[in-house]
Amino acid sequence: MKQNGKNQLVGSLLLLICAFIWGSAFVAQTTGAEYVGPFTFIYLRSFLGGTVLLPVIFVAGKIKSKNSKEEKTAKVGKRTLLTGGIVCGVALCFASVFQQAGIDKGTDPGKAGFITALYILLVPLSSLFMKKRVRPIIWPCIAASVVALYLLCVTESNSVELSDLLVLICAALYTVHILVIDRVSPHVDGVKLSCVQFFVAGAISLVPALIYEGFDPGAIAAAMPSVAYAGIMSSGVAYTLQILGQQKTEPALASMIMSLESVFAVLTSMAVLHLAPTAREAAGCVIMFAAIIVAQLPEKKKSAK
Repeated sequence: MKQNGKNQLVGSLLLLICAFIWGSAFVAQTTGAEYVGPFTFIYLRSFLGGTVLLPVIFVAGKIKSKNSKEEKTAKVGKRTLLTGGIVCGVALCFASVFQQAGIDKGTDPGKAGFITALYILLVPLSSLFMKKRVRPIIWPCIAASVVALYLLCVTESNSVELSDLLVLICAALYTVHILVIDRVSPHVDGVKLSCVQFFVAGAISLVPALIYEGFDPGAIAAAMPSVAYAGIMSSGVAYTLQILGQQKTEPALASMIMSLESVFAVLTSMAVLHLAPTAREAAGCVIMFAAIIVAQLPEKKKSAK
């Protein structure tokens, strides 16, 4: 059950920091793509993200060791943690690889941020498959997002770039990741779940990285500053903040705050890489962001007569 009041305020702040880190990480992914391939980048950042969480888990475990209630539910908790971590890790791995591949093939970090943010609309839309009610406001927001995607992805020659299509697939996979986290996170330790999912994602991406991209120590060393930011901040810190923040925040509000990732992606790419969107892309960004915000506005409750 989500909490209100002060806890929700704390959760919102955690998600806001998370959104900034994610947005700025698109810049790191872009610079890192100059040296290593998508699978290599993902396994490096994933293993690094999981590793930096190990001391956090150790310290937290020492603090909680005196709690007898944890011992009674340890077996159930470990089973849920392992299962949830594997599912989250698989979804995270494929979503991250598709996103990194899109950036590697030419999608600007700002545009990638907005296309990725489409998952905010896909999360409520996915309720249809679970036979749940979809709020009427979602449908015009979906229509607006289609217009935004046309402006962002379709070129003047009426063709879609492969790089943008890869990022679009990434948005669908992140939808699965969000839904799994919302289902699992209330029942397990958030930091441990984050750690497990990173090691799973790293293990999955390691094999294709070695087979298709090889191992180049010089290229990896050149990419390490970017990998370190993506691994420590975007992976180790931000994804953990996401899990902890979602535990304290209502899903609609959490999604709205995390959607700011796309805005931070544009701002940081302009500030660091000096990449400004075209007029067409800027229009698409504005429409997409408006659709995302409107889709997350709370539904008005009918007054009782």
